[in-house]
Amino acid sequence: MRNAYSVETVRAAERELMARLPEGALMARAAAGLAAVCAELLARRRGRVYGSRVVLLAGPGDNGGDALYAGARLARRGAAVTAVPMDPARIHPGGLAALRAAGGRVAESVPARADLVLDGLTGIGGRGGLRPAAAALAGRIPAGALVVAVDLPSGVDADTGEVAGPAVSADVTVTFGAYKPGLLIDPGASRAGAVRLVPIGLELPDRAELEALQHADVARLLPLPGASSDKYRRGVVGVVAGSEQYPGAAVLAVAGALRGGAGAVRYVGPAAEAVLARYPEVLVGRGRVQAWVVGPGLGSGRAAEVERALADRDVPVLVDADGLRGLDPEVVRARRAATLLTPHAGEAAALLGVAREEVEAGRLAAVRGLAGRYGAAVLLKGSTTLVASGGGGGGGVVRVNPTGTPWLATAGSGDVLSGLAGALLAGGLSGVDAGSVGAYLHGLAGRFAAGGPAGRGAPVVAQEVAAALPEAWRSVRG
Repeated sequence: MRNAYSVETVRAAERELMARLPEGALMARAAAGLAAVCAELLARRRGRVYGSRVVLLAGPGDNGGDALYAGARLARRGAAVTAVPMDPARIHPGGLAALRAAGGRVAESVPARADLVLDGLTGIGGRGGLRPAAAALAGRIPAGALVVAVDLPSGVDADTGEVAGPAVSADVTVTFGAYKPGLLIDPGASRAGAVRLVPIGLELPDRAELEALQHADVARLLPLPGASSDKYRRGVVGVVAGSEQYPGAAVLAVAGALRGGAGAVRYVGPAAEAVLARYPEVLVGRGRVQAWVVGPGLGSGRAAEVERALADRDVPVLVDADGLRGLDPEVVRARRAATLLTPHAGEAAALLGVAREEVEAGRLAAVRGLAGRYGAAVLLKGSTTLVASGGGGGGGVVRVNPTGTPWLATAGSGDVLSGLAGALLAGGLSGVDAGSVGAYLHGLAGRFAAGGPAGRGAPVVAQEVAAALPEAWRSVRG
């Protein structure tokens, strides 16, 4: 599990550690790790550190100090290091002295050329975008330079990933002690580039503000059949989806459920002919199920289908797409079994009564708000998919999905995800586990369908994503 912690939690852990260490030791650890990553990057780019041109954008706080001490280490290895302070009167004195002693220099303006620029302007304490002086320096970063953010790209909110004004876009972010939520949630995640964690000895609580599953976590959670399993014990998924206008949504949701490990799928809706033509093993009509998937391609005027599924309070239900329209929080909160809501940003905005832009800018607040309002697990789809549990009034666990590819932004992809997560619900997973495991596998399948682990190869369509789900399962299980 990759855990991310709030600024408050990280600062508290730093204070506890600094009380046990000699003065300056913690900053020295951070600077050493930062310099090592920078040296590695320069060696890859130029073949060596010696002779490289390094620019330090140095803010007035410890973030600027980290950059200066790291710059001193690079200068001792022969790099030409230039520090540009945001405020010369407030530059970190110890870091400045170390840089000068190592042969580095200070300039009033950003040089026109650089191989690597260290962003040490604000770090994790910054809020609300860059102030004019910092924004002016960031705007002068030389074209072609490799940008490395110190702990966090300046201008990104460390706790939420929100970007409320000008901000640095980094190629690499070197973060200290712990991941911060803003490094894993868009729009901040898109500014962070590749994230490298430098351990500095922090003792952090077991419960994090944000979690990201890894292969081992997903493998542990996957419901696998045993020797005594039959199709009913493996989980039967009921799929209420599709309409005359959107019959394909039913086919894709059923595909996700079948390839998501369901023992059997029951289909209810007007697209039975299309479903059976593709998947003759599907059962048509109502009957006993271990979970319902309601909503993909349902169309308007079928709210009764959603109400009927939710009325069975002891069976887990996943509600997606058209099923989310006008959803009553009290009905959902009255249920005993798991409920998983899977909106995209527009649907989440409608449920919250806010503008879509507000959801996209503050994804963490939106998913927590929905989970608290409905008392249900919520999977908020998007460039970084978030899954929140319904416990604690929206203050329960939140997970961010680390897999995926932009090629998954294609029609029908969400229908496949709904069927897949519904199968995991039927297999006995909780709402937050079904949502986060489903998103993880769906993201991997998207990568494989697009042409490899990086998922950058080629466009995909939803049926190809469904077809790649078995490969995603195999990759997780090793």
